[in-house]
Amino acid sequence: DSFDHWLSSDTENAAALIDYVIARSEFRRKKKEEKIQSRKTPTKRLRLPGKLADCSKAAANDTEIFIVEGDSAGGSAKRMTQAILPLRGKILNVASASLDKITQNQEIKDMIEALGCGIKDNYKEENLRYEKIIIMTDADVDGSHIATLLMTFFFRRMRPIIENGYLYLATPPLYKCSRGKVEEYCWTDQQVQQFIMRHGDKTKVQRYKGLGEMSAEELRDTTMSPEHRMLKQVNISDAAEADRIFSMLMGEDVAPRRDFIEQNANYANIDA
Repeated sequence: DSFDHWLSSDTENAAALIDYVIARSEFRRKKKEEKIQSRKTPTKRLRLPGKLADCSKAAANDTEIFIVEGDSAGGSAKRMTQAILPLRGKILNVASASLDKITQNQEIKDMIEALGCGIKDNYKEENLRYEKIIIMTDADVDGSHIATLLMTFFFRRMRPIIENGYLYLATPPLYKCSRGKVEEYCWTDQQVQQFIMRHGDKTKVQRYKGLGEMSAEELRDTTMSPEHRMLKQVNISDAAEADRIFSMLMGEDVAPRRDFIEQNANYANIDA
C-alpha cells in the first residue's frame, strides 16, 4: 500500500520508474532476438512467440516447424532444422469467428508470428520462415479435431500455404509390437496382425493413446526423423473437405448438422 501511495503522489519519479522497467524489458527482448538475428526477414522486424523452440539454420530451405498438441515433442527435434511450436489445447473455431477475433486468439497469433509470412491480403510467401509446416497431434478424436481446426484455418486465411505444398500431417504410430528382442512400430491393425502371424501369439502390443506416451527417442525415430517418418501432404481438396465438414458441424446453420448426425449416428463408437 505504501508503494501504491508513493506512485500516486510522486508522479514524476513514478513515470521515470515505469520508463526504466519498460526499457529493461525491451533490452531483454532484443537480447533474445539476437540469438536468431540471421533468421529475420529483410523487410520486417521479427517478433517470435516465447514458447517457440526455433531451429538454428538461417535459410528457410530444409527447415520445418512442427505445430504440436502439447509439449510432448520438446526434446525430439533436430534443432538445426526443426522448430517446435506447442499449442495449448484447441485453437479458436475459425468457421464462425471474425478476422479480428481470430488474430486476437493467442494460439493463432503465435502461429502467425512464428511463420512470419502474414495472412490473407498481407500474405508474402518470400517471408515464410520454414519449408515444411507439419501438424502433429494425437491419434485420437481430440487430435483429429485439432488437426481439422488447423487445416480449416490455413484453408481460409493462408490458402497459398496449402496450394504451394507447404502443409503436412505427421502420422505417429498407433502401436509398438515386441516379441523378445524384436520390435516393430505399426500404424494399422492389419500391421499388428501381420506381426503376430510372423512372431506368435505371445507378442506384446503397446497402444499409444497420445504423443505424450512416447519417449523423445521414439517420437523422433518414428514421427519426426526424415529417414523413417511418414508425412501426408495436405492438398487443397483435403482442406476444402475439412472446411466443409467443419463448417457443417461447428457453424451457425443447425439443419445440416442435424442431418449429418442422424445419417451417421449408427457409426458412432460409444463406450458404455
